[in-house]
Parts: sequence; C-alpha cells; structure tokens
Amino acid sequence: MSALPAYAGAALAEIAGCFAFWAWLRQGASAWWLLPGLACLAGFAWLLTLVESDAAGRAYAAYGGVYIAASLLWLWAVERQVPTAWDLAGAAVCLLGAGIILLGAAR
Repeated sequence: MSALPAYAGAALAEIAGCFAFWAWLRQGASAWWLLPGLACLAGFAWLLTLVESDAAGRAYAAYGGVYIAASLLWLWAVERQVPTAWDLAGAAVCLLGAGIILLGAAR
C-alpha cells in the first residue's frame, strides 16, 4: 500500500480513537464511546503496518507530520475551531519534515 493512503487512514483512526477517550474523560460522554475508540486505535496500529519501510521508527516519524496536519483538519471540521496561522505554519514545517524522511527512505 502507498504510504499516503495508509498514513491518512491511520491519522483519521488515531484521532477518532483518541477523541472517543477525550469525549468520555473530558466531556462526560458515555463509557460506551470507548468501544469504537478502541477499535479505531487498533485500526490505526494495523494501518501503520501497511507502510512499506525498512524500519518501524522511520515509518512512524514520517507519519507524525501527516498526523499533525490531520489533527488540524479535525480541529476545523469536527471541533469547529479555525486553525491559526501558527497552527498552519507548524503543520507545514512538519509535513516538510515528513516529506524529507520519505524522500530519503525512497533512495
């Protein structure tokens, strides 16, 4: 599987899984939220194993930039908060770093 779809799916699954725990612990949601949260977190871990990489740490490091950008999309789309210019600049730097890691891994 190509890294980008795996990373995008993993980011969505991780954020959704973590948000389920956030909703339960911080927003008073039912403990039933934990079941889909755990399923999402298991899906996240599985999706990262689909990334072609010679080392898990390199795959996870490159994923970090995608996760940060996806988190800001979640902030905007789900939590209805507009990312600041600082948020966007930080995400751009992280995506650049992820791209450098992936470029080096492809060589």
